[in-house]
Amino acid sequence: MTTDAEIQTALPALASGNVAVITGAASGIGLAAAKRLAAMGMNIVLVDIGGARLDEARRAVAAIAGDSAVLAVATDVSKADELDRLAERTFGAFGDVSLLMNNAGVGNNPGKPWENRDAWKRLLDINFWGVVHGVEAFAPRMLAAGKPGLIVNTGSKQGITTPPGNLAYNVSKAGVKTYTEGLAHALRNEPGASVAAHLLIPGFTFTGLTEGATEKPAGAWTGEQVIDFMLASLLRGDFYILCPDNEATRSMDEKRMGWAIGDLIENRPALSRWHPDYKDAFAAFMTRTA
Repeated sequence: MTTDAEIQTALPALASGNVAVITGAASGIGLAAAKRLAAMGMNIVLVDIGGARLDEARRAVAAIAGDSAVLAVATDVSKADELDRLAERTFGAFGDVSLLMNNAGVGNNPGKPWENRDAWKRLLDINFWGVVHGVEAFAPRMLAAGKPGLIVNTGSKQGITTPPGNLAYNVSKAGVKTYTEGLAHALRNEPGASVAAHLLIPGFTFTGLTEGATEKPAGAWTGEQVIDFMLASLLRGDFYILCPDNEATRSMDEKRMGWAIGDLIENRPALSRWHPDYKDAFAAFMTRTA
């Protein structure tokens, strides 16, 4: 098992004393990341909507890192000016930022494509524009610092295979995927830059977005498992941090994604995986061994 010291040697952005900014940090994957990185000696900026959950998260992380190493800032990531203020507070308190995790998200379902425009916009403003606002607020200063840095944006498998059920969420996460791919390209072509972007793609994870669950379902991973997998993937230099879970293996995910892109290549109906005429073909595809 890789030690924290080995991680920090290979990934200097995560060195003890450096600064991590994590949105959606009051629960789930964000809180798991905050605790793990605090244990590695990083200064942590917890970002979430205000309230008891953020206060509780701050106490939990401060118990690991100490009060002086933790800053909690109530922020609505859908509002660019609040991210700009967050950046000012962060740099004023801790200096340069070496890790930005744009992780905040909501999963409420606004409904059909022609329904509830305001709810659609609110979801997209948080899940997609919240990521863009985070990058706009922090990336220029991270680049100007001239130090190793990481930007990790949280996507979803639903932004890749786009299953029926919550179209607005799928659209938002498909946008995060495309945006992060373009961000990675832009960063690696920025002269002298040592900041890299990565796309975190959790599997079935027990978080605040897990509908109807008051305790972890057997098939789900914990946020802690996702962060352990993320760190191992970053060590390998993976851009796509494609997490399995207790129900879906890497092989299953690859086949499902392969089928999804096959809709375009083979000119099948949209979302043919859920089309009754393709049910048997998809089942056969999933059983192939090569």
